[in-house]
Amino acid sequence: MTKVRAYFQLLKFRLSLTVSFSAAIGYMLGQHEFSWKIHWVGALLVMLGGMLVTGAANTINQIYEKDLDKLMKRTAKRPMPKGVLSVAEGWVFVGLTGIAGLALLGLYFNPLTAALSLISLILYGFIYTPLKTISPICVAVGAIPGALPPMIGWVAATNTLTGELGMGAWILFGIQFMWQFPHFWAIAWVLDEDYRKAGFRMLPAPGGRDLRTAFQIMTYTLLLIPLSLLPMQFGMTGKTSALIAVVCGVLFLMQTLYLMRTCTKKAAMRIMFGSFLYLPIVQIALVFDKI
Repeated sequence: MTKVRAYFQLLKFRLSLTVSFSAAIGYMLGQHEFSWKIHWVGALLVMLGGMLVTGAANTINQIYEKDLDKLMKRTAKRPMPKGVLSVAEGWVFVGLTGIAGLALLGLYFNPLTAALSLISLILYGFIYTPLKTISPICVAVGAIPGALPPMIGWVAATNTLTGELGMGAWILFGIQFMWQFPHFWAIAWVLDEDYRKAGFRMLPAPGGRDLRTAFQIMTYTLLLIPLSLLPMQFGMTGKTSALIAVVCGVLFLMQTLYLMRTCTKKAAMRIMFGSFLYLPIVQIALVFDKI
């Protein structure tokens, strides 16, 4: 494994791209006047800044968990456990990517965009990461930085010197925050054996993969449906995206009901893949409905 490839792996590119994509969605929805020519430049820059900050947070996560990653089959080949990169090299990478991302977001957009990104980095890297071996509350803590990207994008789109939060930003945050729970818990259900080897406590119920956990996954998914109607209610978008969101929400909910009925790894895997589809479909629908 070359050093360049190892540093690229520290970014967790696919995860960082997913996170920064939702920031671009927030940016496009936060613009008062829609113009593709204006939006593509800003959206790409907020994605770049978000990817750099997310990459820094992911690297902090891997630095702290380098010894735990050795215990899990899924993570044993990461650069840190294999010794391809040292902890010192990891911290240098954190500094370079984190400062570059925050500088881009703060200077090109506004200070509030950078401040929210910094909060996200701190919560994910220094609070959520150590909590994973202490308490299942880590998922709720991790859901905050996981839900901040669309809010960050919205703030970046505000044409003010300092940036401003609006109702739309909070609505986008709320939808993505609630989505985090079925998403993370489905992953934790599928990877439970691996997580237990490292001492991670991710599932909400003491029994782990049982009906109580399945019920909580279903409950948070159910709450997504009324939340997804708020953009229409507050005039952010129209009826088309609301209909798409409700249909996606109902299909998503049906997957969780199947998990409650069977409590199987196969059912949890369906929810995991369903969650990967739900969020981008709903977010893209919101953008096109605004157009």
